[in-house]
Amino acid sequence: MQALSFETLAAIANTHGTPVYVYDADKISQQFRQLKTAFQDSDTRFFYACKALTNINVLKHVAAIGCDIDCSSINEAKLALHVGVAPERVLYTSNGIHFSEIQEAVSLGINVNIDSLSNLEKFGAAYGHDYPVGIRLRPNIMAGGNLKISTGHDNSKFGIPIDQLDQILDLVKKYNLYIRGLHIHTGSEIKEVAVFMQVADVFSALLPHFPELAFLDMGGGFKVAYKDSDHITHIDELGAEIARFQKNLEAQYGKKFQCWFEPGKYLVSECGYLLSTVNVLKQSGNTVFAGIDTGLNHLIRPMMYDAYHRIENISNPDGALHAYTVTGNICETDTFGTNRKLHEVREGDVLAIYNAGAYGFEMSSNYNARYKPAEVLVLEGEAHLIRKRDEFADLLRNQIPVL
Repeated sequence: MQALSFETLAAIANTHGTPVYVYDADKISQQFRQLKTAFQDSDTRFFYACKALTNINVLKHVAAIGCDIDCSSINEAKLALHVGVAPERVLYTSNGIHFSEIQEAVSLGINVNIDSLSNLEKFGAAYGHDYPVGIRLRPNIMAGGNLKISTGHDNSKFGIPIDQLDQILDLVKKYNLYIRGLHIHTGSEIKEVAVFMQVADVFSALLPHFPELAFLDMGGGFKVAYKDSDHITHIDELGAEIARFQKNLEAQYGKKFQCWFEPGKYLVSECGYLLSTVNVLKQSGNTVFAGIDTGLNHLIRPMMYDAYHRIENISNPDGALHAYTVTGNICETDTFGTNRKLHEVREGDVLAIYNAGAYGFEMSSNYNARYKPAEVLVLEGEAHLIRKRDEFADLLRNQIPVL
């Protein structure tokens, strides 16, 4: 799991205050190397699903180590281009957006996936065969850690339902569309390699309908460990299966098909820590609450997804173990962990919340008019401030007094 030492984290907390997000660039690099090794026998391309964490320094690092960028909005795409990522290395998968956003993506020269018949028809009328495009499909496969992060089932808003294939083909024929790729993303925290191979079977059945296909995008959703006992995606096994899949397709169709994947959490979850100071200890019956200086406004995953995040007391790592319920300072129920065994917690101690790199800062808010935290990147052993903590002026920015 994560590798930054308590001493390093404590020094960052002392220098930059808390709450503060800390990211280990070396861990991101390590995760990407594992992917490349696992898929070394296949023709595979990786796009970092940057919705997990879009700080420009993280985007730069991800691009520098050789990973391309997957975007869920036009502004994410602009951030990638802003840090110097070439347009051909940027993938934009639209989701329920106005067609003008797709037009802007085309003007930027990036890869585009379309997820509705409506926008596919508008794309055809505007571009015909002139601009290659991918189609996001919904395969009616249930997968992922829970319903909120499952995107391929038959009640999901994502993608064009696979049973509308005839309508897709009618549009392809009507506008002579250049369909360069097919895309399916079934969800997040997928442990079973078999799920990805179900997607491969769906693609296999569709290939005869799209003679200009060059890539098959299987999305992301690789499971990472939040606790030592967690089952994770066996990427070595998946890499071997994808290599076999590609060889079979080449033998059958006489051409190669590149496979694309969009890892987000896999790359950045374990690189991240949220450091927070204990404000108050409160006894209530048999429960001891450790109230900290952060809340669901900074890390919403525990309350939104019932997500587990490991917590450590980095100020007193040798103290006796006691049970604590760790809660935030927001005027809502914002529990980070219930009855957790932690080394003795004292007011003023710094707690580290693990697996905070993905969907931590990215989903943060100014709820309760509280400041968003600072962000720090540890690169080659040196800690760099990469985002300042909010100040009061940030709460007023863009508000217009009328009274």
